Amino acid sequence: MIKVALIGATGYTGRELIRRLLRHREVEIRHLSAITEKEEPISSIFPSLSSNLILRSTMRVEEVAECEVVFLCLPHKVSMEYVPSLLDFGNRVIDLSADFRLKDPSVYEEWYGERHAAFILLKESVYGLPELYRREIKEANLIANPGCYPTSCLLGLAPLIKNRLIDLTSIVIDAKSGVSGAGRNPSLPTHFPEANEGCKAYSLFTHRHIPEIEQELSGIAGERVAVTFVPHLVPMDCGMLSTIYLRLQKETDLIGLYKDFYNGEPFIRIMNEPPVTKDTTGTNLCLIHPKSEGKRAVILSAIDNLIKGASGQAVQNMNIMFSFPETEGLL
Repeated sequence: MIKVALIGATGYTGRELIRRLLRHREVEIRHLSAITEKEEPISSIFPSLSSNLILRSTMRVEEVAECEVVFLCLPHKVSMEYVPSLLDFGNRVIDLSADFRLKDPSVYEEWYGERHAAFILLKESVYGLPELYRREIKEANLIANPGCYPTSCLLGLAPLIKNRLIDLTSIVIDAKSGVSGAGRNPSLPTHFPEANEGCKAYSLFTHRHIPEIEQELSGIAGERVAVTFVPHLVPMDCGMLSTIYLRLQKETDLIGLYKDFYNGEPFIRIMNEPPVTKDTTGTNLCLIHPKSEGKRAVILSAIDNLIKGASGQAVQNMNIMFSFPETEGLL
């Protein structure tokens, strides 16, 4: 049994993380905190959580210091202010923000508009995509939990790039996400009358997940990879579907290739038909359907953006770090 802390507990990712930790047989939640006006049971904020755990209005150092792992569900640019102290306490940290995903601090500054306050730690952070970096995750003290769009895209593309089967200049990604991906704080674009009954592309060439996707694809390929990435907001609570267009170097049995590549992976399903986002709701699954005609290929990759795209993947990373069954708390 390990003790865990969660800082930033009142967002959607915090809610889903708590839900999975409460049913985890090897975990005791020792600390929950967020910026809030008063301390109260977390069930007062999220009635669906059957727990009397008290949400602290500030981080209690004495509670956090005794924890083996700390989850950070904080905004970008905030997590990096906490991580150095948490590591000094001896905590292992799983950060759900983007602060430790990009290895080059100048790239972080370019895309996030701020100098990285803990850039020395970028070298030791491990990108927490278990299907690609399980061995590194096992030994890590600092996990950079991947973004939701990158998770669906990277899992969809990794088998082809690893096997050098595609024209790396041909990758076009059309991705659609539910409104929860924008977070719990209200804003005009996610206001119900604005988002409902519509589909909207946004952040063309400027989405902050672009450098994350390109960094990881380049690492897999061993050379620079650039993608055309267009995200869309669709009127559903959660879910994500990435449709990836590319050209193959040669005609290939994609279904067979993907089944071999992900053989034994507990959360990857290779589908014979296009996946439906609803089939991933509340799960840590990634449903992938690869299809080709000659050298033209389309890869469809579906996840729940809050689970495999955030909180569920964070629990999966914790399970690997502490040698728990990888599916514990997630089935």
